[in-house]
Amino acid sequence: MPSHAPAAPLPLLVTMGDAAGIGPEIVAKAAAAGELDDAVVVGDVGVMRRAAAACGLLLPVAALEHPADRAACPPGALAVCVPAGLADGLAALPLGAVDARAGAAAARCIEQAVAWMQAAVGRAIVTAPIHKEALSAAGVKFPGHTEMLQALAAAPGAEPAPVRMMLANDELRVVLVTIHLSLRRAIDALSEQGIVDTLAITHAAGLRFGLAAPRIAVAGLNPHAGEGGLFGDEEIRMIAPAIARARAQGIAASGPFAPDTVFMRARDAAGKPGEFDFVVAMTHDHGLIPVKYLGVEQGVNVTLGLPFVRTSPDHGTAFDIAGRGVADPASLVAAVRMARRLAT
Repeated sequence: MPSHAPAAPLPLLVTMGDAAGIGPEIVAKAAAAGELDDAVVVGDVGVMRRAAAACGLLLPVAALEHPADRAACPPGALAVCVPAGLADGLAALPLGAVDARAGAAAARCIEQAVAWMQAAVGRAIVTAPIHKEALSAAGVKFPGHTEMLQALAAAPGAEPAPVRMMLANDELRVVLVTIHLSLRRAIDALSEQGIVDTLAITHAAGLRFGLAAPRIAVAGLNPHAGEGGLFGDEEIRMIAPAIARARAQGIAASGPFAPDTVFMRARDAAGKPGEFDFVVAMTHDHGLIPVKYLGVEQGVNVTLGLPFVRTSPDHGTAFDIAGRGVADPASLVAAVRMARRLAT
């Protein structure tokens, strides 16, 4: 008789990150804790075995040819798919140091994960930390994950769709208008249309998260949100008009609010529900410092606007502790759980 058992869900695709950093170690720890039983690591088998050994884990590492082979992986084993073209000898790279070979390998793993998502053999992507200097040393033209994923997700010859970076934990969700730019360049890059796009992307994400009418607070750029133009006019010229346009489209955006207080108003703390579901911030550090201050252990980076789910921990490669086996996998685990929740 034909079987009516439900098909197993597609695996999560977890990239190993920079081989010289803590990415492989936190992936190994997450796997040993049973958090990656429905996942495949896109990376190098030797690197993952070295990471497991550094953490003192008796973790079998199984080499698979394709994510579809995940179901045949032995229980309790870490499933690893090696991308075509990945360099040899990665497990011998020095730990805790910038290395072009590690940067090139990290980029190759990301490329392969996106290709597998586009081939509909993965459910979501979770990326372990990469090192921007290593990427640059390898000749990779993108400054980070967000920009690289945006370009890879675009159809051949098509203009990449706008994407935004969100950092979230249980208390606060922050979406950025600009990302990896110097502060001077970030301010120059602000535009009314860019803010409108950010609000639309944030609103769509909120609907995907199950919010019927996402409440979006917009932080100003200048002290006191410009104080009526006394401390800068970006709020008057760009931010307020963008909010008005978004509201005309049915988006529940409000502001601009003073950036030194709006995050406290949005924080969803015990006994004090937040006034907003999201805060949109104009620049990288403006928005991310408040979230990270609440604790990097539970912070998750989500790329909004991609045609697939992508999450990551909210910390870097931590070269200073790489190879010591002491890295905390909590943020990666939170990223895995969020990817699983968003991709269902």
